[in-house]
Amino acid sequence: MIQVENVLLSEDLFSEHFVCDLAACKGACCIEGDSGAPVEMEEIDKMEENLEAILPFLTPEGRASIKELGVFTVDTDGDYVTTLNDGKECAFTTYDKSGTAKCGMEDAFRAGKTDFRKPSSCFLFPIRVTRLANHDALNYETIKICEPACVCGSKLEVKVYQFLKIPLIEKYGEEWYAQLVEVDKLLAKK
Repeated sequence: MIQVENVLLSEDLFSEHFVCDLAACKGACCIEGDSGAPVEMEEIDKMEENLEAILPFLTPEGRASIKELGVFTVDTDGDYVTTLNDGKECAFTTYDKSGTAKCGMEDAFRAGKTDFRKPSSCFLFPIRVTRLANHDALNYETIKICEPACVCGSKLEVKVYQFLKIPLIEKYGEEWYAQLVEVDKLLAKK
């Protein structure tokens, strides 16, 4: 692990490559998994605060699931997660003309209807954040559905932390991210 300020980082963030290949995976991360996307209390508040602006972007199934269950549920591990449609895809999932899964929250954000993009667990994926007593721990989660992203990242020579520059800066700041670039240079010299 590498420490940058109060954040512990897996070395995989600097050694592995990743660039989403939506043409190959069709946004499977919005559909597959045991539960919804992890959400924090502040994010739940933002989702509820912006819900009326987000709802028009969602599918009828998504709107019905949220009306019935709310914007989040508690999974079997006791974690807060986004609501699912019939235990399948995230209730906030939308689909483009090619059948690729997208995020209705992000669609509303891009349309200028909200100031909330989406949960950080989605924005930072494939990084998973674990909250420790005095630190955040950032780990790279490897899953089969993201194999095309690993291939694409390798071809383009884009490391995990580089692919996630914008969400990392949004969460931790530009100065913090600049330190990651320096860490990467030091690791390259090893």
